[in-house]
Amino acid sequence: MKDKVLIVEDEYDIANLIQVHLSELEIDSDICCHGQQGLEQALKQNYQLVMLDVMLPGTNGLDICRQLRQEKPLQAILILTSKTSETDRILGLELGADDYMTKPFSIRELQARVRTQLRRVHALIERSNGIVNESSSQNAQQQNGSTCLGKLLVDQRYHQVTYNDNAINLTATEFELLDFLCKNPDQVFSRSQLLDGVWGYNHSGYEHTVNSHINRLRNKLEEDCAEPKIIQTVWGVGYKLNSAGVH
Repeated sequence: MKDKVLIVEDEYDIANLIQVHLSELEIDSDICCHGQQGLEQALKQNYQLVMLDVMLPGTNGLDICRQLRQEKPLQAILILTSKTSETDRILGLELGADDYMTKPFSIRELQARVRTQLRRVHALIERSNGIVNESSSQNAQQQNGSTCLGKLLVDQRYHQVTYNDNAINLTATEFELLDFLCKNPDQVFSRSQLLDGVWGYNHSGYEHTVNSHINRLRNKLEEDCAEPKIIQTVWGVGYKLNSAGVH
């Protein structure tokens, strides 16, 4: 079955261009040019990815993102913003978007970003169904399908995280970021390294993606986000998962 993407974009020429280039990847897509209709369609149907323009008639893209994240916590969401809308980009990520792209963007970059999100969705579905590929099986055998650091348990097989015996609900991207950090405890990663290792690209100007996802993880794991003990900032360098903080 083909992947399906919802494009919520009020500039039809742009939406149609995106649709054409998604078809080159053998991805089906629907276009919706009105915010409220786009929200209703995203909630009613199952899409592997929802692409949201911020400025829309009716309900804007940020409100759609917020409601989608509440109703469908695992929905993959990609925000489309203008080059000058830094505030919108940050808000979109803080509201739960997995990634963002600034207009104008190259077709190659668009396709790469979509492939990254769909790969993550496929991995989530496989984990949920108990399906593991060959390389993952070798890793699962080595670590029993999970990574355990003190009170923090990340189970790659079933896409589950528990901390201090409490289940932590994470989006697919949050899970992949935490999993990456847990597999490399106490190692400091720059934002560029995290973009490359988790999102699959390393482009200057997209560091907000990392910052916002770190903030979202802290909100779900830390007792005091103002003084994080688990996911710590190493000023001037990047972030690390502090193994002592989970014991």
